[in-house]
Amino acid sequence: MSSTSEEQARVRAEAEAYRAQNKVDRAKARTLTNMFWALLACFIVVAFLAVVTWRPKSEKINAIEYSAQLEDAKKVAPWVRGPAPMPDGWTATSVEFRAPQQSPITWHLGIVTTEKKYVGLEQSNVTSKRFQSEELGNTEDDGTTTVSGVVWQRKTLLDRENEHALVLIGSGVTTIVVGNAGYPALETLAATLR
Repeated sequence: MSSTSEEQARVRAEAEAYRAQNKVDRAKARTLTNMFWALLACFIVVAFLAVVTWRPKSEKINAIEYSAQLEDAKKVAPWVRGPAPMPDGWTATSVEFRAPQQSPITWHLGIVTTEKKYVGLEQSNVTSKRFQSEELGNTEDDGTTTVSGVVWQRKTLLDRENEHALVLIGSGVTTIVVGNAGYPALETLAATLR
């Protein structure tokens, strides 16, 4: 019996000595130098992965041909206008014409300028404020501007940051030139409408 008790005491003593030594070894391993090297190794791995997987975001502009659709729209609604010619470096990116069976008649042309800003053309045979509010949301009058002898109403869009619009109502048609390119660009597009 005593040999078993001695054996158990010896095993307990060895286990305690092992635990004590393990505690000392772990304390030695938890130094600032070791932590610095571990963080540096992690940083190097993350930096390597970032460099290998990073791809620059180039905004690809998908240009579309709009002139055929513009001509078709003019056959149905002679009041439809489009840029002729398109300002240099500007690119048409979206076009839509809703025919009479989808009353009201609407025409849309989306354009990206050379500065990568948006300018849109919206036209309709609706002259009520409803069409303007559907296209522009809440607006605030911002004076007038004259383009090619025609007076347009300037509007600041309150629901969209840095967006403005030129609005022309006449002969049963509402024409809106809208975008975030600033009034000079909107006036440039308005001057090309034929």
